[in-house]
Amino acid sequence: MSLPKVAIVGRPNVGKSSIFNWLAGRLIAVVDPTPGVTRDRVVYLMHDDDRYFELIDTGGMGIEDADDLTDDIERQISIAIDEADLIVYVVDAQTSVVPLDKHVAARLWKIDKRKLLVVNKCDSEKLEAEAPAFFGLIDAPHVMTSVKGKRNRDGLLKAVIDNLPEEQEAEEAEGESQAADPELKLAIVGRRNVGKSTFINSLAEEERVIVSEVAGTTRDSIDIRFDVDGHSLVAIDTPGVRRKKSIANDIEFYGLVRAQKSIRRADVVFMFFDAHDTISKVDKQLVEEIQDHHKPCVFVINKWDLGRAEGMTTEKWNEYLTHNFASMRHVPLAFITANDSRNIRQLVNLAQTIFKQARIRVGTGELNRIVAAAIKSHPAPYRKNRRPKIFYATQVSTAPPTIVFKCNDPKLIDESWKRYLLGVLREKLPFKEVPLRVHFRSRARRDEYEPEFEATSPDS
Repeated sequence: MSLPKVAIVGRPNVGKSSIFNWLAGRLIAVVDPTPGVTRDRVVYLMHDDDRYFELIDTGGMGIEDADDLTDDIERQISIAIDEADLIVYVVDAQTSVVPLDKHVAARLWKIDKRKLLVVNKCDSEKLEAEAPAFFGLIDAPHVMTSVKGKRNRDGLLKAVIDNLPEEQEAEEAEGESQAADPELKLAIVGRRNVGKSTFINSLAEEERVIVSEVAGTTRDSIDIRFDVDGHSLVAIDTPGVRRKKSIANDIEFYGLVRAQKSIRRADVVFMFFDAHDTISKVDKQLVEEIQDHHKPCVFVINKWDLGRAEGMTTEKWNEYLTHNFASMRHVPLAFITANDSRNIRQLVNLAQTIFKQARIRVGTGELNRIVAAAIKSHPAPYRKNRRPKIFYATQVSTAPPTIVFKCNDPKLIDESWKRYLLGVLREKLPFKEVPLRVHFRSRARRDEYEPEFEATSPDS
């Protein structure tokens, strides 16, 4: 069974996204005074009073979008309403009733579903006294709130739960299953118009997010849950990123922040490139963000049908990416055409493979045998007339795999030799396609352990 769905609707700028974030207890949807900021359906799994339900934020009803996306936004609103078990209709106490409120109410009157009227922005008792003017808009229970004044969140949440359909036996199990950390969280990142939202829709097999030629259509990070072969996954669609100096307003700034946060909370990142376009500074900034947070990654070359039509080959792209991202040569490549779902399933399977790879733990004995052989084959060079010694190595964590080397003095280990050792580890250990962190640490007391091997020069 599916969980109950609660759709938040209303005209622009009545505080729908603020209420969404307020109930969720975290910043998820973009909040900005600019009308029409929210475009896609933004979904959050709620759990309160032993009830699980999905909370859905929607775009403003009855607005003409500046980028001619009005029909797309309206379609997303209609889908949310059609799927909803409860419709939360939000109005603004500060403006009293305006014609657009009546327009929205007229649309909701025709819908035979449970509804709840929320008079928001009741920041004072005076404004609260104006609330009854809205009560006749729809035949529904009402709640007065103020996100800014932090007034009556508990009352709103109770009203939502009280108006949900009766709890079904399977709801708790379904909710606990979805609330638990999914097996895999995928962040889809890239610059504008590389096909991220098209990919998400292909993955979800529905029009889950708006796809448009207009750059910057997606403004929120949107979580889409889906199952593959019985495994739960979450795909995180992120706003397209522009160069920092090109960011025009707060909306784009928060889009950049959300893309960065999505990378940090992902298990695997799909870094999208356009097959018939060159690598940009934005691409390099995003790859740097992925590298800084040691995230398993797949370089996804989308629109491959267009790339091949222009004479591009997989070998050329491999060389091109290696040249631009030499330190990320371990990252696997995938060539897809999201528009017709080509190679989508194989890409998800690849993500699952490297997700598991990042969680492998290698035994200390096996690790030290590999390190000892590497040192014997190519000893660390002298530095400042001192001899580097590595006493032993151990893997201290996974995701990313992290290996600590205990040595006499980390400052003696040459950077080129560190790269050599990292290359050996990647070749010999099961971490060929994931980031591998290596740390060199001084041993606390020289008599604490017997050295297993030493990194010495042949003539020592």
